[in-house]
Amino acid sequence: MANNLSLSKKRVMPKKYYTLYILIGWIFFAWSIHHAVGQSSNKTQVMVMEIQSEIDARTSHYVDLALEEAENLEADYIVIDMDTYGGALYDADEIRTRMLEYEKPVYVFINKDAASAGALISIACDSIYMAPGASIGAATVVNGGTGEAAPDKYQSYMRGIMRSTAEANGRDPQIAEAMVDETLEIDSISEAGEVITFSTSEAIQYGYCEAQVSSIEELLARAGVEDYDLTVFQTSTVDKAVSFFLNPFISGLLILIMIGGLYFELQTPGVGFPILASFVALVLYLTPYYLNGLAANWEIAALILGVALIALEVLVIPGFGVAGIGGITLVIGSLMLIMLNNNNFDFFFVDFEEITQALVTILAGFFGAILLMFFGGVRLTNSAFFKRVALQGTQASTEGYTANFKVGSFLGKEGEAYTILRPSGKILIDEELLDAYTRGDYIDQGEKVIVVSDEGSSLRVKLAKDI
Repeated sequence: MANNLSLSKKRVMPKKYYTLYILIGWIFFAWSIHHAVGQSSNKTQVMVMEIQSEIDARTSHYVDLALEEAENLEADYIVIDMDTYGGALYDADEIRTRMLEYEKPVYVFINKDAASAGALISIACDSIYMAPGASIGAATVVNGGTGEAAPDKYQSYMRGIMRSTAEANGRDPQIAEAMVDETLEIDSISEAGEVITFSTSEAIQYGYCEAQVSSIEELLARAGVEDYDLTVFQTSTVDKAVSFFLNPFISGLLILIMIGGLYFELQTPGVGFPILASFVALVLYLTPYYLNGLAANWEIAALILGVALIALEVLVIPGFGVAGIGGITLVIGSLMLIMLNNNNFDFFFVDFEEITQALVTILAGFFGAILLMFFGGVRLTNSAFFKRVALQGTQASTEGYTANFKVGSFLGKEGEAYTILRPSGKILIDEELLDAYTRGDYIDQGEKVIVVSDEGSSLRVKLAKDI
């Protein structure tokens, strides 16, 4: 009976074996994760950035973001998908420098054109690959507005950086220089009077292209890159929003809100909403241009100074004079300069159309704000929202309200200007400090004055010596 009972009992595993099996399970799990990560990390990381528009400050900012993302991805190779006719020399030079200084290999795939600034950036890359029918060269510096060749100081600078860039990557510097200077003649390659522009086959022949390929995948295969993960860099939602606010129409709308907000705040001090809207519009206007390298610090400082001068004219200085005119000039000028890719008032590389567009945008914003003031002001003050945030009641004298806090009449009494009157200030009569104003006259502190009217809450005075 005892034996049968012993056979029917369940066999219980000792606790020490539970612990051992759990430990073995964790070791196996950790090994699996490590193995999976190891396999993933063994793949070559390739990142593609696209330069397929005019080279400008926005392109330079895009390249900065792309290189930053490449570092985050720990990319082993960067491939530039190139198709551009060129652009601003200053921005192209900045991109060229980044390509030369980047530690990992940078390849460029010219799928159609790499002209002018595009040629400079391509030569700065470690390897150049071109699609059938593509071209590279024609790097003469031209005026952005007329298309005419720039003065020799610009050509000389471009020749120098093209030559040094070619030397840095083991390419013939004379050919790079001849892509800029039409007076240079290279035997069997170019004749005097024309700059060099290579087709794909010519670029391969003279060492300015490694091979002809039809795609980035073929490029990587020719370069010996295998077992890779390819990532195409895409700008974030924030960067897309920045590009949205660079639209001239949006810029004009923001200018309208800035000016309109200031106007309505001055009309109804203390409401707060108009000045907040004006401030938000200013931030949304400046931030995209600043992030894209268009808004220089001194241009922003000029804008702030202009606003300060206008505020000084409106709130402190009577009438409208030098401060007001200077403020408006600074505001319009700085807003325009912020929109243009000028280099400290050097507009040689700025298209005339861009200057016209910037001026039209700003003037449209100003005139739109004026129309809003005249036609929208009445509707705003009569709206339900405005009545909730602004004081609408009146305190009529027929109801017992008065603004005259003076006891007795001061008409004809003499006193002394306690502060400067320009035209309003404080006067002292019989040891009593009172508000006073003139009919536009300027009266220095300490001058003797006489009261010519004491209606209302402030006394109207004149110089005693003028009576």
